[in-house]
Amino acid sequence: MYGADCDEDTVKKAKARGLVDDAATVADSFLPESDIVVIALYPKQVEGELARIAHLLKKGAIVTDVAGIKSHFSEKIRSLLPEGVDFVCAHPMAGREKKGIDYADDGVFRGANFIVTPSADNKAESVERIEALAREMGFKNVMRLTPEEHDKIISFVSQLPHAIAVALVNSDDRQFDTPRFVGDSYRDLTRIANINEKLWSELFLGNRDNLLSSIHEFEKYLDVIKTALEKGDKQALEDEFVRATKRRTEFNKEL
Repeated sequence: MYGADCDEDTVKKAKARGLVDDAATVADSFLPESDIVVIALYPKQVEGELARIAHLLKKGAIVTDVAGIKSHFSEKIRSLLPEGVDFVCAHPMAGREKKGIDYADDGVFRGANFIVTPSADNKAESVERIEALAREMGFKNVMRLTPEEHDKIISFVSQLPHAIAVALVNSDDRQFDTPRFVGDSYRDLTRIANINEKLWSELFLGNRDNLLSSIHEFEKYLDVIKTALEKGDKQALEDEFVRATKRRTEFNKEL
């Protein structure tokens, strides 16, 4: 297995820790003999990198990605590839709030979800091979969606929680020394507010319409709680809490 990273220190650490057979700051020398190529770049960088390396890919190779949005580039990217090279869009639903090799942990994949967004042009064996790779890495649920379905659900299960965490942390008026008073609820809700600003601003804007729709839907239910508080309506609050508890219990059964 080969690896490439533009950061020389990351390359040195990967080799020293035995994470790869070899590594370099560019992947060019590895590509002609690679059966599967995983491009782990920000969405806007994927197209440019594929255009640069396309001529180096061997016939029969499978290229895949890990980008958090799909609709805007999936079809265009496939047009960049030479004949005999298959591009299978994928999104591992696992990660850390901190970036860099020092925070890498293969355990993050175990029991996690993995989404594939195949196209009509993909070879069945290519899609199946990426799905098999995901299962081998420890992913529990491996699912297929269209790029449009992917971006819609991701706006809710991933991007909206990040937006809520950021808003919650930034709403702190610093009247008190907050860290001295928080409990597990605040820590759990705000863990992902430790965010990669370059990546997530790109993800938010790249999926803007879906994310705005998810935010509007969330605001509706937050307003239900707000209105119940304004009216002193205990029953309305209890009804919302019972509904949420039931849904979360059902959700736990699926985990």
